[in-house]
Amino acid sequence: MNQLEITVADAVAEADLRVLLMCLVHLTGDTSWLEPPYRPRRDVRIIAAEDAGLPDDIADRIRAAAVRHAHDTPLIGTPDDELMVRMMSVCLGHPVPPEYAPMMLEEMGLASRDVPWPQGVAKPPDLDVLVVGAGPSGIAMGVRLARLGIAYTIVEAGSAVGGVWRDNRYPGCAVDTPNHAYSFSFAPPNRWSRYFAPQPELDEYMQRISREFRVTEHVLFDTAVTSAAWSADAGRWIVQLDGPRGHEQRSVAVLVSAIGQLNDPRLPDIDGLDAFDGASFHSARWPDGLQLAGAHVAVIGTGASAMQIVPTIADQVASLTVYQRSPQWARPVERYHDPIPAGTQWLLEQLPFYAQWYRFTMLWRFGDGLHPYLQKDPAWPHPERSLNRRNDEHRAEMTQHLVSELAGRADLIDQCLPDYPPYGKRILLDNGWFRSLLNPKVTLVTDPVARVEHDAVVTTDGTRRPADVIVLATGFQVTEMTARLDITGRDGHNLREVWADDNPSAYLGISVPGFPNLFCMQGPNTGLGHGGSAIFQSECQARHITGCLVAMAERGAGVIEVTQQAHDADVAAVDAAHERMIWTHPGMSTYYRNPRGRVVTVMPWTLVDYWSLTHDVDVAAYTFR
Repeated sequence: MNQLEITVADAVAEADLRVLLMCLVHLTGDTSWLEPPYRPRRDVRIIAAEDAGLPDDIADRIRAAAVRHAHDTPLIGTPDDELMVRMMSVCLGHPVPPEYAPMMLEEMGLASRDVPWPQGVAKPPDLDVLVVGAGPSGIAMGVRLARLGIAYTIVEAGSAVGGVWRDNRYPGCAVDTPNHAYSFSFAPPNRWSRYFAPQPELDEYMQRISREFRVTEHVLFDTAVTSAAWSADAGRWIVQLDGPRGHEQRSVAVLVSAIGQLNDPRLPDIDGLDAFDGASFHSARWPDGLQLAGAHVAVIGTGASAMQIVPTIADQVASLTVYQRSPQWARPVERYHDPIPAGTQWLLEQLPFYAQWYRFTMLWRFGDGLHPYLQKDPAWPHPERSLNRRNDEHRAEMTQHLVSELAGRADLIDQCLPDYPPYGKRILLDNGWFRSLLNPKVTLVTDPVARVEHDAVVTTDGTRRPADVIVLATGFQVTEMTARLDITGRDGHNLREVWADDNPSAYLGISVPGFPNLFCMQGPNTGLGHGGSAIFQSECQARHITGCLVAMAERGAGVIEVTQQAHDADVAAVDAAHERMIWTHPGMSTYYRNPRGRVVTVMPWTLVDYWSLTHDVDVAAYTFR
């Protein structure tokens, strides 16, 4: 259907009725739309059925009302917390705790997320910020700083904004969080082509948002931070840069690391890899113009990137050999590749509040709902395979899916069925992965790689398999984080020393004692292991950081530093919470943990917990001078 030909009735016919009901409450001011017989049925699928489980006659009544009121002036703008809780609960078909109301109002753009500048407080003329990295976190930080009127510069080692979405261009690369949740709360809704958009759309989105909010004007491209040192005398950071103009030194009041955890490829130590005659590269460094037709391709790794690459290229190549270190659980996602229909696009762009409530449903279904099932039940009789009764049900459901997809191939079922609890590693989505293993061109190998020869990969059992191309889908160096920037703090300690032995830590994942006026985004223990959007995390952190800058100004201070006591208490709480969660389960290995077994990358908290922890600055956790 052509977008120009769509009528309101056409669009409403495609509407998600649970979302449409919320729009009617806004448009009419009539809360009887929240009462029977208009109560949607609970549906936990990420892309839920649009009919919301309602009978046809009730659905027709809702659609007809939406057509009548589509162009009305809404009578309710921002619901109060009580009404918001009621609306959320009806929309989802189950109760929503009250603490989610203020968070979701911000996430839906119905309430401001900005930290206001206090009246009567002058902006310090020497308060300037250097942000390192122009990915999603850097963009979020730039927008918040601009809204406060604080001068900032972003240095970006690449030649464009976008971060991971600029760098990862491998075939099949796409987001694994629904796009209407994986987007900025401060920006207008984007026209995504699919529920899970491919990399080019995400790259374009990051560039467009950066342009529209004038972040790009503040970016120094092709510029890398080589080191930074705190000057106690000046109360400022002295930052060394290398860029198009050669070496440059800058003095800045505040330094923000927005380089994240997923931008430094981890390359495996495989004997002979350097002598391979063909193309060999990490998945995040996919060569432009690489031709795979007729090639014998080896993919080393079976994580998130491999699960997107293999189904995409399997039909193009002469052969595809996948080398698996350990099997992965993968959740089936119906409609993963489905385009968003034209009518739904119209609703998202034209019907008041439809985009906001659509975003809410996606945020909720891919958010905190899984968190309770990742907690260890001490009384559970099968701790070797699962954590609790519901986690065990998820195991059975995913096992059934795996067996169904690989029916008739007992050998593959044995190779692909994990022996650790579901969600023990990063949540993966089955976008055709299991079916691709049935492709006659694809071979799954579970023997470890022993070495690479000039034209082949050899496993420990002595089998030699020819290869023209080797793709290293081996993940990233996730434990160095901000320490990669060679930062020396107040007492001459380098952050690499403080975070030695792959053991990074920070208060709220943001602030480190001994490093004044330094803030980390996507820092230690802020990754999302249970679901949610990394952009949500970035926005929480950007608000907290700007809150710290306002707190400095209110106190007439030029320096802010987290106390050791606050840091240690926060880290102890994180570690204690993780001991009760799946990622400390002994029956697996995961990049979430360091070699000593401490979880250092993901957080144990729910999204609403982290939102609450970061939303308003606890000034008692910081010293000011």
